[in-house]
Amino acid sequence: MPLRATERSSLVGRVIDQLQTLIESREWPVGTKIPAEPVLVELLGVGRNTVREAVRALVHSGMLEPRQGDGTYVRAADDLGAALLRRLRRASHLEALEVRAGLERDAARLAAERRTPEDVAALRAALRRRDETRREPDPAEFVDADVSFHHTVVAAAHNGMLTDLYSHLTDGLRATVTSVTDAPLPDGPRFQLDSHAALVDAIEAADADRAVHCVEQYINETIASVRTLQDADPLPGGPDGGGTGPGTSTGANTGGRS
Repeated sequence: MPLRATERSSLVGRVIDQLQTLIESREWPVGTKIPAEPVLVELLGVGRNTVREAVRALVHSGMLEPRQGDGTYVRAADDLGAALLRRLRRASHLEALEVRAGLERDAARLAAERRTPEDVAALRAALRRRDETRREPDPAEFVDADVSFHHTVVAAAHNGMLTDLYSHLTDGLRATVTSVTDAPLPDGPRFQLDSHAALVDAIEAADADRAVHCVEQYINETIASVRTLQDADPLPGGPDGGGTGPGTSTGANTGGRS
């Protein structure tokens, strides 16, 4: 009996490894629905109970997320992403912004030192899209464009670990931007054009200090917007607003895009 239990545990572990490989390789990207249980049984060549236990383990770790009446979705691309998402649920919007500020300052400095002509072209395109969507009636269009712009800046830093860390914080970034986008604040994200354009100019000019200054400018503007909204109607998010933090889902999960 102990031997059979060990064999079963080992089999579940192997199935977990296989599922993690499918997720980490992006064959199952973040935000996608995984195959139904009967399909997984056929795909992996194991029994239903084994599949069920493996999926349950990945749900517990935070890599998968069950949705009532809909199925199970990929929530995070790896263990680090899952751990950060769990922590983000307890963080306030201001805490997430402070962490974001640290990463984006470093990314801006490195981007100014390492950017290629292709990076500059990508930044200009991302900036144009952000500008074009700021007056769209659907704020989700702007949020997507804003998050994409900041990911493009981080990509220009050419530091794989920084890119991975920033990608894992996308949910928090997306939730914070969404929280302040709907409000017609004069210093809200939709009105922060000059600092973002100046950031691209600084990166193109290889002016690292000016790039960092631009990041600090728009981060401070966003923090001011969050505080204004909290004074009027507290936002959810840990000690700054109570309830769930910026890691809470704000709609369809889009993973590496936050």
